[in-house]
Amino acid sequence: MQKPPKRDLHRDVTGKILAAITADPGEFKMPWRRHGGLTLPRNFITKSTYSGINIFGLSAAAVLRGFEHNLWGSYKQWEAAGAQVRRGAKAETVVFYKSYQGEPNPDQPDDDGQRRVARASHVFNIAEVEGVELPQMPEPAPLIERLAAVDRYVANTKIAVKIGGDRAFYRHSIDTVHMPEEGLFTGTGTMSRQESYYATLLHEICHASGHKSRLNRALPKAFGDQIYIEEELLVELAAAILCAELQVTQDTRPDHAQYIHHWAQLLKTDSKAIFRAAARASEALNFLDGLQPKSQQEAA
Repeated sequence: MQKPPKRDLHRDVTGKILAAITADPGEFKMPWRRHGGLTLPRNFITKSTYSGINIFGLSAAAVLRGFEHNLWGSYKQWEAAGAQVRRGAKAETVVFYKSYQGEPNPDQPDDDGQRRVARASHVFNIAEVEGVELPQMPEPAPLIERLAAVDRYVANTKIAVKIGGDRAFYRHSIDTVHMPEEGLFTGTGTMSRQESYYATLLHEICHASGHKSRLNRALPKAFGDQIYIEEELLVELAAAILCAELQVTQDTRPDHAQYIHHWAQLLKTDSKAIFRAAARASEALNFLDGLQPKSQQEAA
């Protein structure tokens, strides 16, 4: 009896993802939480969320200065709440707008005379304040159940993986993959915690395949430039295929398509970018597969 042809995972998974992208798979959701819920900065006293440029400024300050909570208040606000800003604490600047009534411009029929002027204020993070109770951190989730086949695959690449913190990234300068603590993974509506953890790990391992000592892919010059976007496309395609090869997931999850669709939208003027990414994803996978012991390559 003739054996059925071996499934072409590269073609099948890529085809499913391309079909999902065409149908608009929805918004990508990060499958782990940040320490202290570092999403949008909020005024601890008024409970209101900061907006505009203040979101980026305060969030960056929280990350760079190692604050667990993105909660802020002015000196007077903390004082009024019965708290005291510590001596030597460093303030961050926020911009807000005050409205006032001016003279309407007679040359502009829609001008009602309302004007806005920018004002600066200074706020301190809750970590630099005494006399206020910090929000309770959620209990850490249990560790991820390990998948031995995936752990072996990653170990065989000899790519260093550092676990800790609340960010997932590949640092090209020192050739290391960085993963969030396992307990931070929450999963998504279509991926379990285990699936999300390993899909993220494989995504970063695929980034590492482009190091100058491996496939020597071009480095982006800035966040979001053409090279950066095409790297994200090829890496997520490769990770989706690896998830199928290593049986992390039983079927291609929409999460991969959501992530790729997010980046592909930025390349609307280049219809061939996704197909270039698919070809380079196969190159990355062939390289990583080549780092596995021969017995494992034959079994795949």
